[in-house]
Amino acid sequence: MKRKRVIACVLAVLLSVSSITLGVGAEEKKEESLAAPSAILMEANTGKVLYEKNADEQRACASITKVMTLLLVMEALDDGRISLTDMVSASEHAASMGGSDIWLKPGESMSVDDLLKATVIASANDAAVALAEYVAGSEEAFLEQMNQRAKELGMTNTVFKNCNGLDEDGHVTTARDVAIMSRELIKHKKIFDYSQTWIDYLRDGQTQLVNTNKLLKSYNGITGLKTGTTGKAGSCITATAERDGVSLIAVVLGCSNTKDRFSSAASLLDQGFANWSVTVPTIPQESLTAIPVENGMMDSVEVEAAVKEGVVIPKGKTEQVTCKVVLEESVMAPIKKGQKVGKVVCSLDEEVLAEYPVTAKSDIEEISFGSVWNLLIRQFLQT
Repeated sequence: MKRKRVIACVLAVLLSVSSITLGVGAEEKKEESLAAPSAILMEANTGKVLYEKNADEQRACASITKVMTLLLVMEALDDGRISLTDMVSASEHAASMGGSDIWLKPGESMSVDDLLKATVIASANDAAVALAEYVAGSEEAFLEQMNQRAKELGMTNTVFKNCNGLDEDGHVTTARDVAIMSRELIKHKKIFDYSQTWIDYLRDGQTQLVNTNKLLKSYNGITGLKTGTTGKAGSCITATAERDGVSLIAVVLGCSNTKDRFSSAASLLDQGFANWSVTVPTIPQESLTAIPVENGMMDSVEVEAAVKEGVVIPKGKTEQVTCKVVLEESVMAPIKKGQKVGKVVCSLDEEVLAEYPVTAKSDIEEISFGSVWNLLIRQFLQT
């Protein structure tokens, strides 16, 4: 009997070890199953990174370059420097581009809207250059703007040598940097009018555009964004998708074929939607108490705070998110309405998810002879 109990214990230990080993193996298999040598998954609204693999490895990115080109065009549209109806005349330089194109002829005129269609949907290199020249005067001037904008966005590992992504020595970026610029581009909702279009036409129907992003036909919630393929870069994509209030950006670089590119992006998006959710934290209003005011016409100032955006958390942990109000012990007059006087810190398992400002609800004047005199006059007139 004793011998049987010992054997049973040994078997239980072996099964436990086996299950642990299988768990580790499954995790390793999951990592290995992602064909992309470099990848990242980011939640778009907050910029939170949910997964990464060699995300800071510099690589060629082919037509993913056009994300920055499109960002600068969208910003020019917003600023009123150009409009969608403007007609652009193609230069000889723009018309000379190889690879994917719409066969622009030197001197041919096309609207900004049509050139955007061609750039986003068909990844047309000539259309991208024509847009760049129209925005900045020349591709060289536009490149300066591209690299400057990259610095402003914190894309520390990116150098642009052209605006369309054709292979060129020193033209490099990273999966993380691509996610950063993709996140900035999709703030311009107009881009989705193009990136979600499967088929469109130019030249009165003579030129057909078919979207290079095949996920539009196969992935639920896909919204864009840009593919790219060259000899140096391999097959790349920055894919954007949204479900149930969760907006994701999946970037994969350097795949050996288009099948791996799309399957890797879909796998990352699946992982994100399966494991993460967005919740709006609840601020404890009872903790938003008035703060004492020093040297002011009022003894205290009322405060307020609001949640401006949701936070990204693992699914099932909404109830575990806590928010703590941290207020100044006192504030010195004068105080302006909207002045920051504290903060709300929202956390999960000791990780800070977000901070929101606590602000003064009203102006408080600094005490002075003039302000006291005016107050006395007002009180006298009311009696």
